[in-house]
Amino acid sequence: MISSSDLDAGRAAVAEQRWADARELLARVEARDGLAASDLELLATTALLRGEPRACIDALSGAYSAHLSAGDTAGAARSAGWLALDLIEQGDFTNSVLWAARAMRIVGAMPEPGALAGFVRMAPAVGQLGSGNTAEAVHAFEEILAIAEHEGDRELATFARLGLGKSLVESDAAAEGFVCLDQAMAAIAAGDVAPLPTGVILCGAISDAVLAFDLERATAWTGLLKLWCSEQPQLIAFSGQCCAIDAGLLLVRGAWSEASTAVELALARFRAGDYRAIWGAPYQHGELSRLRGAFHSAEESYRRAGESGWEPQPGLSLLHLALGRTRRAQDEIRRSAAGADPITRRFLLPAVVEIEIAAGDHEAARRAVEELRDARKAVPTPLLDAAASGAHARVLLAEGRMADALETACAAIRAWDAVSAPYEGARARVLAGRALRAVGKGEEAQVQFDAARAVFLSLGAEPALAELAAVMGSRRAGALTTRELEVLRLVSTGLTNRGIGERLSLSEKTVARHLANIFGKLGITSRAAATAYAYENGLV
Repeated sequence: MISSSDLDAGRAAVAEQRWADARELLARVEARDGLAASDLELLATTALLRGEPRACIDALSGAYSAHLSAGDTAGAARSAGWLALDLIEQGDFTNSVLWAARAMRIVGAMPEPGALAGFVRMAPAVGQLGSGNTAEAVHAFEEILAIAEHEGDRELATFARLGLGKSLVESDAAAEGFVCLDQAMAAIAAGDVAPLPTGVILCGAISDAVLAFDLERATAWTGLLKLWCSEQPQLIAFSGQCCAIDAGLLLVRGAWSEASTAVELALARFRAGDYRAIWGAPYQHGELSRLRGAFHSAEESYRRAGESGWEPQPGLSLLHLALGRTRRAQDEIRRSAAGADPITRRFLLPAVVEIEIAAGDHEAARRAVEELRDARKAVPTPLLDAAASGAHARVLLAEGRMADALETACAAIRAWDAVSAPYEGARARVLAGRALRAVGKGEEAQVQFDAARAVFLSLGAEPALAELAAVMGSRRAGALTTRELEVLRLVSTGLTNRGIGERLSLSEKTVARHLANIFGKLGITSRAAATAYAYENGLV
């Protein structure tokens, strides 16, 4: 006999979105008495939202069998359709195809399948999109949407609009695609969608907004995602991905300390079971580490992100460039850009420009800039305008067109300032300073360099400081890591190696090694010179 108290409590916990409580209660009933098919579906949902995808598959498989045993073909088709979708999320494409075929076979034998006729086609349509068959995916999602609207199924219509929007965006019809995504977001805000598809739709739409340089949509939709996650304290799935997305936006906005916190939360949630953060969490950690000069940590994070199956680009190629591996950076960014869909390629183009210039291929850099400028005409956004202007200024400088470079760099500064992106704005100021110096306006150039330097110092952007020092001709000979900066600051206070070691929980030998690296990078030979350098460069 099933305990009605535990079962009722489990169902109530699902309704109240207390996923851990619901998971425990329903699992207890299942182990002791077994669950009916509809309750197995609830168990599957709780397992997935608690970061247990394998348990979700097991529960859905049980629900499918229970529905068939009860003669409920509609229920069996629904369970099979969700199995097909969930297995795609987990990278098990072979079994996804098998379950989708089962679902479609059941629905094909039903005289009036209703909205199920559209739902069971979702997984095959997602598979087409993932395989790069965007034209077929557009057609498939359009048909699913038509069925959903005819049957009045708002949740399925929202799901279909996500798929159609992403398919259009990836087929270079971004304006039309974002209309669909806007409609999907409106349905989410109206509460038309259940918890599991809500998370999928939010994260899927935000990723396209980021790739499209649409900071306004990405910020607004991330706000929705953060609110949705915060309202479910027992949620694990999507929570790590949410933090990773937020970290990327905070990096753009110059809130690097907050980004660091978000990255650590993303990694923690990934370890707790949010497998959807498998790429975003380590990738954003790599980005923050690279920008701060912790290159070894960045390389390890990018490697872990790459294990997800998605390339850690453009960050990894920019890291190779920072480490002097210019040819490797060029080879990797070219390969990634060549194999990408239009929107992902566009996202990579600013890095393509920077790397091609460093490699000496100004023609390739010019072609990439023209692509960016064309994209700006097709789907204008303030962030894309800033990125295109900055990349164009970089090419004009490389081509020796200093007056044009200055004008374009100043436009980039204004554009980056308009979207509150201080780091990139400071990099544009360095470009403007270089152009000003080249046309004989040294004092004005110094103003730009000083403004850039103040931003880089406030952010802890050590590689950018080192690059600026090289441009200005100062003695900063190499990029200091975050740890080396900590050691340098403590040296300037007069602490011994032992004292520094105690403060940072390091051995004296490790502190000595850091000091040797600092001396070598800065071209100095004494602690007094290191102290002087720290004060001269505003590090203390």
